[in-house]
Amino acid sequence: MRNSARTMNLAQPLPFSFEPATLPPEAERLRADVRAFLATELQSLAPELKARSWGGFDPAFSKKLGARGLIGLTWPKKYGGHERSALERYVVIEELLAAGAPVAAHWVADRQSGPLLLKFGTEEQRQRCLPGIAKGELYFAIGMSEPDSGSDLASVRTRATKTNEGWRVRGTKLWSSGAHRSQYMIALFRTGDSVDQRQLGLSQFLVDLSLPGIHIRPIDDLTGHRHFNEVVFDDALLPEDALIGNEGQGWSQVTAELAYERSGPERFLSSMMLLKHLIGAAGSNPSQRVAVALGRLAAHLQILRGLSISVATQLERGANPALEAAIVKDLGAVFEQEIPQLAHDLFGEEPSLDADDAMLRVQAYLTQISPAFSLRGGTREILRGIIARGLGLR
Repeated sequence: MRNSARTMNLAQPLPFSFEPATLPPEAERLRADVRAFLATELQSLAPELKARSWGGFDPAFSKKLGARGLIGLTWPKKYGGHERSALERYVVIEELLAAGAPVAAHWVADRQSGPLLLKFGTEEQRQRCLPGIAKGELYFAIGMSEPDSGSDLASVRTRATKTNEGWRVRGTKLWSSGAHRSQYMIALFRTGDSVDQRQLGLSQFLVDLSLPGIHIRPIDDLTGHRHFNEVVFDDALLPEDALIGNEGQGWSQVTAELAYERSGPERFLSSMMLLKHLIGAAGSNPSQRVAVALGRLAAHLQILRGLSISVATQLERGANPALEAAIVKDLGAVFEQEIPQLAHDLFGEEPSLDADDAMLRVQAYLTQISPAFSLRGGTREILRGIIARGLGLR
């Protein structure tokens, strides 16, 4: 019986590129300023709160970042931005996550909603939203996943129907992080005639979450926190100008957006606070077993960082490294999830949120939340399907 599985043609160039890249001197100068600012701002923040980092919601802190010009870093000045490079922004994100800063309030808006509006939005949409994002005062949620759809965005069923009044929307979005605290959502709706069109007939919309007919229902996670949400559109009416870009182009737009979501330092630094505590617990004279385990983690971290910086460099050039971003996200989630388990294997103590030891409190939080690392931003299965298609294996 012939094996019908596809194989790679190794004589052909690989369909992705991770060219080595380095951070410019101006980025490293900015790093020193950001690090000094964070050392003062976060000195009283408990370790288990630092472990939340880009899940930690603190509007006052986001406003301070905005006042220092650290949000909307790459955007044009006319929209409240600062016209600095993507690699300078990369350094800011690294320092925020490594320090455990609570950045959830502005995170989605700065990382992907703002860039999406810059690329595809109307001038009115940009003027309405971008300055507030840059100030750290306007928050966005993501409206992609749906019940029974998960990361299979082509199966979106929530429908936006064009009427004389605007767009009537019916359906449900799920796992929308921070929607209960956000003013806006960028949502992917079906506008074509047939659900069977899959990738065709999808459009993106700028949704004011205060509009009638939009109901936001927070979902408690395993840690007892309300972070995820179900967002129900019950015949909600969006204005005609809520459409982002061109009708029916939502799929190509959202894949460009996902490159921002999947490739940054947040895809491998979510467990950084625990890694720091592990290194501290190992001391200056660790056993060979501990030294080998931590050395392996350090090597993986360096590799992931190099891959991620390469993607950031491509984004700086205006490329759309969707395949490369999927690879970084998949490998990064494996790394992040490995650290809590390794902490238990190396030291054998049971983590607890009530423990006196800060490392055990951090470990307890990350043990509970780490299963989500391979769900958010695209499940492991979806990402590996994207990678397989990129390699010509399916």
